[in-house]
Amino acid sequence: MTTQGYARPEMLADTDWLAEHIDDPNIRIIDCDEFPEYRRSHIKNAVGIQVHHYIKHPDYPKDSHAYPWVAEPDVVKGLMEKMGIGDDTLVVTYDANGSLSAARFWWVLNYYGHTNVKVLNGGWRKWHDEGKPTSIDRPPVVSVTFTPNANEDLICTLDYGVGQVGHSDTVFLDVRADGEWDGSNSRGNERVGHIPGAVHLEWTNFLNEDRHRTFKTAEELRSMLEMIGVTADKNVITY
Repeated sequence: MTTQGYARPEMLADTDWLAEHIDDPNIRIIDCDEFPEYRRSHIKNAVGIQVHHYIKHPDYPKDSHAYPWVAEPDVVKGLMEKMGIGDDTLVVTYDANGSLSAARFWWVLNYYGHTNVKVLNGGWRKWHDEGKPTSIDRPPVVSVTFTPNANEDLICTLDYGVGQVGHSDTVFLDVRADGEWDGSNSRGNERVGHIPGAVHLEWTNFLNEDRHRTFKTAEELRSMLEMIGVTADKNVITY
């Protein structure tokens, strides 16, 4: 397993570890890329996501900025059970884009109380380049029960965030793109800029600059964050 001095190394899975456990019956591997990419090729035994509505509700228009930040419990329950994720399932997520979508899926599971989940470090590209088992087949359907149990401590509500602006013991970490931070890229929003007093470090800086986009070591990450004032003694709010 990945260690590298991380405080929570169990949140990541190495490709070698997954290859050793790929046929374990209690593991569900989730391909978090778009479904057409999954159909072309994927990690052996992986399940694809046909509709990515675990973040937004499927009834909202695709171009709407008003959708909820996460799907309702009944929607998530149905999706997880359809994918074979039950209360006792160990989940490993991956994608081909620096773990961006895989981390989102990881977070949704954690928010709904399913903490037995890992992100594959290096994702599809590392797995593929290492010649590890791939497939075009879909795994068998399994009957499971997923019980969503929301952990509200994992979110920052708007009211709470506004109340934390200006507090010396709170730091807002803006991980958006540089253009979003400085206001040069509105991404279609009516207002641009960032939260007053926030610090900025685009999320891509947490990854190594190679084809696999693995996460940097704990020492490297800690050093970058400390340089902008994100330390263990602070109440950190990311966006």
